[in-house]
Amino acid sequence: MGDHAQGGGGQVLTTVPDSESEAERAGLIEAGRLLFARECVFMRGAVGLDSLPDCTLPEVAFAGRSNVGKSSLINALTGRNTLARTSNTPGRTQELNFFDLGQRLILVDMPGYGFASAPKGLVEKWTRLVNGFLKGRPVLRRSVVLVDSRHGLKDSDRDMMAMLDKAAVVYQVVLTKIDKIKPAELEAVRARTLDEISRRVAAHPLLIATSSETGAGIAELRAELTTLALGASS
Repeated sequence: MGDHAQGGGGQVLTTVPDSESEAERAGLIEAGRLLFARECVFMRGAVGLDSLPDCTLPEVAFAGRSNVGKSSLINALTGRNTLARTSNTPGRTQELNFFDLGQRLILVDMPGYGFASAPKGLVEKWTRLVNGFLKGRPVLRRSVVLVDSRHGLKDSDRDMMAMLDKAAVVYQVVLTKIDKIKPAELEAVRARTLDEISRRVAAHPLLIATSSETGAGIAELRAELTTLALGASS
């Protein structure tokens, strides 16, 4: 463990990182870079549970409100510009899109949620598809719930997290578009988000803040997801 210097009231002022931990972290960052540099190919889009691909590799699913920057983040992680399609029309993509990352990990791009103008029937269809996928996918290792840092958690995000809690799927909240807000505002939304997820049953405690534009947080997220891949040492 590293040494901690504390001020009045026990507040940690500085932390001296443990050299071994820093070496392990650097190694994981490099492992993430290598994994996400592998070929990533589109497998299929599933509009129903009967068209899901076979369970062969660990899977990570990406969820988020429409226009949260989900496609941009997946493209940034894989170093590609057009792997995941982006759309300016909320709710346009209503299927589960599967991508094979170097035969080590499957990335699942889930349909966006929270689009107010969507017909009731479309919302119900989305709910059945996503809920059925979450509950019946034994290889699903984690869901990444993307939250726009400019707005913080919305009720639709909370509904998604409640669905994941009920399905007993571990999920990790990732803030997006941090290049669009000031550092003080980012720290405030980080604190609020951490406070909320600390009370959630299936929430992963690590919150990662990212920007697909600047690359901030991308290496850290790659490293985190690499621990879930086939052949990972941890």
